[in-house]
Amino acid sequence: MATTLAAGLQETAQAVGSQMPEAVKAVVFEAKTNVEKDFDIKSTIQPGEKLPDFILSDARGVPVSSIDLLAKGPLLIMFYRGGWCPFCNLTLRAYQQRLKDFEARGVTFVAITPEQPDASLTTAEKNELAFPVLTDDGLELARKLHIVWKQSDDLVATLNKVGADLEKRHGNDSHDMVIPTTLLVDEKGVVRNIFAEADWMQRLEPQEAVNWVNAL
Repeated sequence: MATTLAAGLQETAQAVGSQMPEAVKAVVFEAKTNVEKDFDIKSTIQPGEKLPDFILSDARGVPVSSIDLLAKGPLLIMFYRGGWCPFCNLTLRAYQQRLKDFEARGVTFVAITPEQPDASLTTAEKNELAFPVLTDDGLELARKLHIVWKQSDDLVATLNKVGADLEKRHGNDSHDMVIPTTLLVDEKGVVRNIFAEADWMQRLEPQEAVNWVNAL
């Protein structure tokens, strides 16, 4: 059993790769190579900058505002691709296991996805998540943070063939996708730390997020 998120992600990558048809693998890895080449972490929101205010629906369609969240204290935010992504599901579960560590320091943890509430509710229930999962409809917030990339027609068609059905999950026909990102925002709404990785098989270790929180 993997002892770190990184080890679990590597095991998942190997398992997914071994089951993936070569034609599908070629399209996926071409897309991965392209986004890794084009994405620049320096273009994203940076530490010291203010997080844009937002109001997003939770998995049951209830509006949640950043102002209300920050009124409780610092905010740890994870942007993830969707419940169809095995790397995202593994990461969500890993952060669920450390939820009490965040709460002990007065930090609220939320996950944000481009998926509509019906899909995010399924993800939350499947992974037994006890934290809010919010919908960034049309990736409006992610665009403001500069953590969005456009998927190719080939990639979208390939993902649809394997059951992702992104148009249904997103509620639109855009091919845009969020870059997996984790950021810590202090109670004043200022970004303190950010991790954004174009390689969707790489995520911030929960222990590193705990270290961020402990350093506040």
